[in-house]
Amino acid sequence: MSGTSEGPTPAADLSRPTITESDISAPPRTEREEPPSPPSYRSVFTAAPLAMAVVDREGRVVSANSTLAALLGRAPDTLVGAAAADLVDLSSDARAWHAYREVLRGRQAKLRCTRRLKHPEGHSLWVQVSVAPLPADAGGTHDGPGVLLSVADVSARRELQARLHYLQMHDPVTRLPNRTLFFERLTAALEAESYERSGTGRIGLCSLDLDGFKAINDALGHRVGDRLLAAVAERLTLCAEEAGRSRTGTPLVARLGGDEFALLVEDSTGTEQLADLAESVLGAIQDPFEVAGQRLSVSASIGVVERHAAGTTPTALMQAADTTLYWAKADGKSRWTLFDPERNAHRMTRQALASTLRPAVDRGEFTLEYQPLVGMEDDRVHGVEALVRWNHPQFGTLTPNRFISIAEEDGSIVQLGRWVLRTACRQARRWQVELPTEPPIFVSVNVAVRQVWDSDLVADVAETLTETGLAPQLLQLELTESAVMGSAGRPLQALKALSDMGVRIAIDDFGTGYSNLAYLSRLPVSVLKLDGAFVRGFTYEDRDETPSPADEAIVEAMVQLAHRLGLTVTAECVETAAQATRLRRIGCDTGQGWLYSRPVSPDRISELLGTPGVQADVVGNP
Repeated sequence: MSGTSEGPTPAADLSRPTITESDISAPPRTEREEPPSPPSYRSVFTAAPLAMAVVDREGRVVSANSTLAALLGRAPDTLVGAAAADLVDLSSDARAWHAYREVLRGRQAKLRCTRRLKHPEGHSLWVQVSVAPLPADAGGTHDGPGVLLSVADVSARRELQARLHYLQMHDPVTRLPNRTLFFERLTAALEAESYERSGTGRIGLCSLDLDGFKAINDALGHRVGDRLLAAVAERLTLCAEEAGRSRTGTPLVARLGGDEFALLVEDSTGTEQLADLAESVLGAIQDPFEVAGQRLSVSASIGVVERHAAGTTPTALMQAADTTLYWAKADGKSRWTLFDPERNAHRMTRQALASTLRPAVDRGEFTLEYQPLVGMEDDRVHGVEALVRWNHPQFGTLTPNRFISIAEEDGSIVQLGRWVLRTACRQARRWQVELPTEPPIFVSVNVAVRQVWDSDLVADVAETLTETGLAPQLLQLELTESAVMGSAGRPLQALKALSDMGVRIAIDDFGTGYSNLAYLSRLPVSVLKLDGAFVRGFTYEDRDETPSPADEAIVEAMVQLAHRLGLTVTAECVETAAQATRLRRIGCDTGQGWLYSRPVSPDRISELLGTPGVQADVVGNP
């Protein structure tokens, strides 16, 4: 690096004090300086960016700063002498006015409230008003210290809060009120005391669900789905506005979530009004939608509820609407359905049964009754069918048609069926030991197809027979025709395994299902039980009814076919001696019905065993 060197720089003499330019220009210091005096209260009051006024004990403005005048849009000199409460609208609110008077009288420390003011230029202004006693050293008024009124503009904050509240209460896709706002309106409508005084005292609700929306949403994506929901919302809003023009009050339209909407009608005039609204909505939704260049079609299922508001809760009303919406879908969709209290009572009973069915088995609420199967030739009891009864603590004794379908739906049929099988086999073995007959009677137990699928039925039967000591040939399992016909895979394998074990398989209610006679020959079936509908069509000698020759011909043909296949035939619902005579002539093997006996307790069956000529006057109608 080229250049000249100037040598080292001399070191600074640290023992000498350094004199700076500021030291030269500064004024000489005194040993003790007085601090600057604080600004006066009046100067702070006048220059403060917060709008303020001094108010006397009578509520009159003594002085006001320019900030308050600018905020209120008034000249400063017009504020002095004005009633402070009028400037910030305190007198229109009873609670604020009372608190303000208490502060003026010195009985309350302070007041803070929010008021909405009308600015002279026409716009609204939200302000936060504070009133507090004025300090004694602040100058005061002619009548004492007075109070200090301060006013802060909170319009921007209120606007932000309103915006956030709107977003919180409205659906972003459809811009409709959301579930939260809907329930707020519904609750307010039900709690309003004006129903009985000025309104109809009634309320209506249409709960709507789109049919086919999920398929569109899955196939075309959520963006198209959202646009479709927005289009649906527009049509629902138009329907509500149209309804509002023809009657007092426009229904509230809300999106509750997914593809579910609701229309709330306050002060409804009856079911006709809600029905008209539902019809209007159905028609509006059924017209195709043009979305993203595509023509899309959906329909709607609507549940309609209309009732007195008194005594109704939001939860109860929504439950009724949801239930009715489910009915509309179950009835075929694309329709509206009106809430039916009787139908709902049946549903509630069904739900109550479903919730208590499983524990009822453990509590021992089920019992078995037995109905004799009587030989047509010798009138002797050849067997009995076990029929389960539920001794419900609330609903009394229930027959299978009240609860078996529920048990099949929730799977409790497996537990219940296992109990029925063991109880019936144990009772049949007891009869065999205590009241032996020749041949011994068999017991017939009904089996649901779900028992075959959801449990190891073959293992259950084998274990039960071993446990009770009942011979396999004395057990008959009944399955409905629809369950047996067309069986393949596991059900057919189970039936064959049971048949190989020696257990008899019977087809119950034969003639009402598939009636696949060609398939019948390949099933391990030993008994056909003819449905009672055929027997009822027989000639009656003791009744003035028209016989059905077709039923007799069908029964005779089925009996002959069964015999050719090596099967025995049992006729159900035999009620008269004339029917028994005709069945005997046709060649039916056994009969079952009220002619012989109603379902009875095990003790009653014990009395009948071994009694020849069992007839209606001996066995039946105990």
